[in-house]
Amino acid sequence: MEDQTTTPVREQHRFNTVNLQRYLAGKTRGVSNNDRFTVRQYSAGQSNPTFLIQTPSDNYVLRKKPPGMLLPGAHKVDREYRVQNALFSAGFPVPQPLLHCTDAEVIGTEFYLMEHVQGRIFQDLRLPGVSAAERAALYVSAVEVLARLHSLDLTTMDLEGYGRGPGYCKRQVSTWTKQYRAAAHKEISVMDKLSDWLLSNLPTNDNEVALVHGDFRVDNLIFHPTEARVVAVLDWELSTTGQPMADLAYFLMPNYFPSSLSWILCIPSPEDLISIYCRCREIPSSLHQLNFYLALSVFKMAGIAQGIYARHLLGNASAPNAAQFGQSVEPLAQVGLEIAEKYVKAREAGLWNLFLPAVSGLSQLDYAHIAEETGRCLYAPDIFNCQAPDTGNMEVLHMFGTEEQKREWLQPLLSGQIRSCFCMTEPDVASSDATNMECTLQRDQDHYVIHGRKWWSSGAGNPKCKVAIVMCKSKSINTRNRHGQHSMILVPLDTPGVNVIRPLTVFGQDDAIHGGHFEIHFDNVRVPASNILLGEGRGFEIAQGRLGPGRLHHCMRAVGSAEWALELLCQRAAHRQTFGKKLYQHEVVAHWIAECRLAIDQTRLLTLHAAHALDTLGSRSARKQIAMIKVVAGRMVCKVVDTAIQVYGGAGVSGDFPLAQMYAYARTLRIADGPDEVHMSSIAHLELRDQMRKAQAKL
Repeated sequence: MEDQTTTPVREQHRFNTVNLQRYLAGKTRGVSNNDRFTVRQYSAGQSNPTFLIQTPSDNYVLRKKPPGMLLPGAHKVDREYRVQNALFSAGFPVPQPLLHCTDAEVIGTEFYLMEHVQGRIFQDLRLPGVSAAERAALYVSAVEVLARLHSLDLTTMDLEGYGRGPGYCKRQVSTWTKQYRAAAHKEISVMDKLSDWLLSNLPTNDNEVALVHGDFRVDNLIFHPTEARVVAVLDWELSTTGQPMADLAYFLMPNYFPSSLSWILCIPSPEDLISIYCRCREIPSSLHQLNFYLALSVFKMAGIAQGIYARHLLGNASAPNAAQFGQSVEPLAQVGLEIAEKYVKAREAGLWNLFLPAVSGLSQLDYAHIAEETGRCLYAPDIFNCQAPDTGNMEVLHMFGTEEQKREWLQPLLSGQIRSCFCMTEPDVASSDATNMECTLQRDQDHYVIHGRKWWSSGAGNPKCKVAIVMCKSKSINTRNRHGQHSMILVPLDTPGVNVIRPLTVFGQDDAIHGGHFEIHFDNVRVPASNILLGEGRGFEIAQGRLGPGRLHHCMRAVGSAEWALELLCQRAAHRQTFGKKLYQHEVVAHWIAECRLAIDQTRLLTLHAAHALDTLGSRSARKQIAMIKVVAGRMVCKVVDTAIQVYGGAGVSGDFPLAQMYAYARTLRIADGPDEVHMSSIAHLELRDQMRKAQAKL
């Protein structure tokens, strides 16, 4: 029976099969000169032609160089054979390599032979023909095997001199620029722009070295015939040693195309796949300069497309559709440039640091509308440098920092060069009463010594996170004022004694998109006394100035998130049918939709009112309004997302749709920055105070 993925050998790739059979008969146990010997060509694969060898006793796969003139450094089948041999010996899932032939007299070019592995190969990234659950499991299996590859110990493998180690990204940009220009059939300016951008924005840390595949895609994997696991990784032509993040970005790249794989296709989100990969490798789950690696991946793909088209022009392309690849180079480069410049464009358009009135010129009321829009997309705040907890930390430094502190920390934060975290909540006390905290601050001559444990330190997992604002209880202050005993201090995360212990999960899921939440131990950490913010004992004073705008931003993003959930709810209600009617035609669902609209608009108006109060009265005088929206917004977004989940049914709590992740985020709002119950008590206290003042005025 013929393999459905093979065709008769194409004219330009025909070779002397009699010579091949004679050669293999003397070197391979399953090949004889007297047996049937069939050669067919795999239809996939655009670089090194690949063939299925069939004999009565066994099947094999042969990879060879294409005939004719080749680009220098390309089509190195000897490297493929070498790395597969090392990987097979290490127990990594690859087909067993059997022999390598450098004698071009046999079939006209160098080639190697490997075992034929039975399984499923998907050319379509949507993995047609499998259930939604299996589709997700197959993608998880793929990213797990990639993490396994990057965790291999190169020192134990016979790959000495296989790659050039550190500096991988710069070499990749240089190599693919040369390859593209050598194969170019016309000038494409956007490719030159993308190449220039990549060279100007190389990762600051390009020293990590692992074995990288170089072309890790779903269609280069063989999955088990019936199980959701990878049994073989194929096509090692581009493998080398270098930065593993490039492999991960290349695998994730289709998710970032304009017509991207989306949650509708029941494929795990890039954030989920990144989280799984990082968990398998036991590394922080926030990836530094992901846009660079994505842009590099697209640039490489555009270069590959150009090379395929060049081989078409020379007449030695491996696939019949090679002529179409020339049309894809420019669109690919344009996508890469858009990914690369997403932060640059935000800056150039003036959409940067919009949360800070002194920088943007916007009022809190102005920014509230922007916060709502960014709430509709999980990563939008990051694009505009308006992400928590950096916004609050930048506000603290702007309002209370010394000139030296602003120069060292505020300016890099405003420019997006670094990130920060905020450390307040503690695991051993009831942190809803912030005066309970036990992390101590002790003056020691011209230093402060910090000792204690913190958790839910948001943003600490981001590789760009360089500094923490830590709230401590000052041991040197002797006062009965419970709110005058605490201080905030700047602690660089590379200070001896700062130990980032572990990432925390939210409803069991890694909330990595914002840098995660971490437990951090401060073990007698010494920092200069000049790192204190505003002065000892003034921590709560700073907190009130920090939390007012921050809570406003959270609440308006919650409104945006609720709007997105309502959109998803209505789409589902309009397309699904039960008991002979569309879901929205059932009165209960129609009322749910109406209730959601009422709740969203009520919360929006109340939050905009609070923003106006913050602008005109200041943080202290707007405390009641801020407390009110903090309670109302959290309750509202939980209710709206929960209603959408109910309409989606089982799909709503799955990873196939964003609602479960949205609910996890929404539910934390009722705890973060103070639980609802504390805010309710504050509202009651402030309301009674206002009512008593009114009553006295009447008297």
